Amino acid sequence: MKMMKCRSCNTYTFKELCPRCGKKTSSPHPPRFSPHDPYGKYRRKLKEEKGML
Repeated sequence: MKMMKCRSCNTYTFKELCPRCGKKTSSPHPPRFSPHDPYGKYRRKLKEEKGML
C-alpha cells in the first residue's frame, strides 16, 4: 500500500478518500525525473502562464 495525501486538508492516509473531508486523495510523491522528458517544456510553459514560476 502507498501513502496518499488529501490536498485540501493536508491529511495523510492509506485510503482513496480522505477520512476528514471525504475528498479524493493523491500520491504525495513527485513524478520520477527524466532528463529526456518529452513534455517538460509544456509543463513549464503552463506553470509560467499560470504565474507559478
